Amino acid sequence: MKLTRLLLLLPFLFTASVALAAPTTPAEGPASVDASWAKAFKAMDLEAVMACYAPDAVAWLPDSPQAKGTQAIRESYRAFFAENTVQDVSTSEMHHETMGNRSVSWGTFSMRTLPKATGQPVTATGRFTEVTEKRNGRWVYVVDHGSMDPAPAAK
Repeated sequence: MKLTRLLLLLPFLFTASVALAAPTTPAEGPASVDASWAKAFKAMDLEAVMACYAPDAVAWLPDSPQAKGTQAIRESYRAFFAENTVQDVSTSEMHHETMGNRSVSWGTFSMRTLPKATGQPVTATGRFTEVTEKRNGRWVYVVDHGSMDPAPAAK
């Protein structure tokens, strides 16, 4: 009788062990904040962008001074959105190293904007490094550092 119960439980135990060992998907892990940020940035939704940042975050956005804390980061994005229409943004060469509730990520980005002053589309490329933490059940940026690719060397 005990062997029969064990045999009946084996499929359940196998399924549970596979589910526990399965890697997290980007929607669940540290990459979830990147996906949320990209969606919010493309929509130029300032509040949704800000939801990606911890209140004590530090951001060095491309071609911008350091922004520390919610108010300064919000102002950086507000100024950017006031001057540009975002057409697209994407990341590549993404890497994540996660240790518990903290993750370090790096990669490259491409951003297409339409500056309101000129009306001429601009495509910019760069690289980024970020630190995210899982706080209150969700991943948020605590450090966000992006920089533009350098100009090609003169020949």
